[in-house]
Amino acid sequence: MKLFTLIAKSPVGPLRFYATEGGLTAIYLENHKGAPVLTATEREDHPVLLDARRQLEEYFAGERVAFDLPLEPVGTPFQQEVWKALREIPLGATWSYGDLARRIGRAGAARAVGAANGKNPLSIVVPCHRVVGTDGTLTGYAGGVPVKRWLLEHEQRLRGAS
Repeated sequence: MKLFTLIAKSPVGPLRFYATEGGLTAIYLENHKGAPVLTATEREDHPVLLDARRQLEEYFAGERVAFDLPLEPVGTPFQQEVWKALREIPLGATWSYGDLARRIGRAGAARAVGAANGKNPLSIVVPCHRVVGTDGTLTGYAGGVPVKRWLLEHEQRLRGAS
């Protein structure tokens, strides 16, 4: 499988996008903890990468509240199930790890859900930043808690404007 990449600036730091011919496979923040080292060809004209960059720019500019991209994240069936459920968290809302576990029908699996959440390769587009501790604490974000806070505050502003 051939992989292509593009780097774009954002208010939360540089973002590195990865895509195959058919879909977006990853978006990693500059200081993304646990991001794998991927071998990819730089390609400034890849249509999926260009569309992803454009949609993220619109999101950061307050002009977009949902993403419409072909996604091809690589993960286990359980991870895929968790990542799909993450896309159901409404803009400006947060769910706990337990909420997310219950949503996928695995009420006792909050820790496993947390681990899958932490492996989400599609930062921002698959909104793992909307998952918080049971008490509302901002915990565990691969891009760092300050970035998580910024994203949540940005989405609160977006929600208020729509």
